[in-house]
Amino acid sequence: MKSIICEEPGKMRIRDTKLSNFLHDDHILINVKHIGICGTDIHAFGGNQPFFEYPRILGHELSGIVEKVGSNVKNIDIADKVTIIPYIHCGKCLACRNGKTNCCENIEVIGVHRDGGMTEYLPVPYQNVIKVNDLPIHMSAMIEPLSIGAHAVDRGDIQSGETVLVVGAGPIGLGVARFSKLKGAKVIVADLSTERLKFCKEWSGCDEIVTVSPSTIDDILEVNNQEYPTVVFDATGNKISMELTFNYVNHGGRIVYVGLVKDNIEFADSKFHSKEITLKGSRNATLKDFEFVIEQIRKGQIKESYFTKHIKFDDVPEFFQKGKFQTNKTIIEI
Repeated sequence: MKSIICEEPGKMRIRDTKLSNFLHDDHILINVKHIGICGTDIHAFGGNQPFFEYPRILGHELSGIVEKVGSNVKNIDIADKVTIIPYIHCGKCLACRNGKTNCCENIEVIGVHRDGGMTEYLPVPYQNVIKVNDLPIHMSAMIEPLSIGAHAVDRGDIQSGETVLVVGAGPIGLGVARFSKLKGAKVIVADLSTERLKFCKEWSGCDEIVTVSPSTIDDILEVNNQEYPTVVFDATGNKISMELTFNYVNHGGRIVYVGLVKDNIEFADSKFHSKEITLKGSRNATLKDFEFVIEQIRKGQIKESYFTKHIKFDDVPEFFQKGKFQTNKTIIEI
């Protein structure tokens, strides 16, 4: 079978790899059909991804068709359409026992800690496979990145009527903006790119957009009746942007870091305490988040236009080499 391997930073090739005839009793073999390209994949290709070793087959935003099932698998059959939860958790650590499987102490993420879905066939533990026969198969590849946004919104504990600021209008920020809006919040989105902001307003239904500039704070106050937002999400994965969130949030407000940066974050303790800010991290997603996103797709609350670029499997190495990742979300078709 063909697989796309990131051999080292900046080097990606298509190779013939061997598919084992052996399938664990609790695994499902998936014939991969669509793969979303994530910021994690881009960072891994660029050599900036934490928790990463080379060589690696990337890809964790997947949809596919069940090819084979292990003897212990129930309720999923050959030819079912599926998506996957790419976070393999141990089920034994305290985080798992408390239902926080997304941040398991021994977590292994498909496409990061173990080989992922940029391949024709992928075996996955059945507990990480979700049947989605009633959804368009290509839309099933958007469930994982949108679940990241859904989990972040859950972490933010948004109440109807609050004002939310989402910094970063990329694929994850879009999900955060959309689900914040569905929670009944007034949603402001800030980004450097006017093109991304325009797309975000049309796709997510956010209320206001602000172009990041030296006057960002004044612009936020102007569109929000001279008040700061009560919840700020940073979905940029940029150190400077993440540190600036302390300037944007209101007294008694919450900051949620959705993006991940391979660096230290610094902030003034006096500002943190004087505003009594709650600072949270948001990592991955849980089954509950996946189920929520699937339900929103079923209800027609998620627009198919989330994918703005479609490429063929054989064109992936060239796409990464060119480095033009400005499109919202690229999907690979096998």
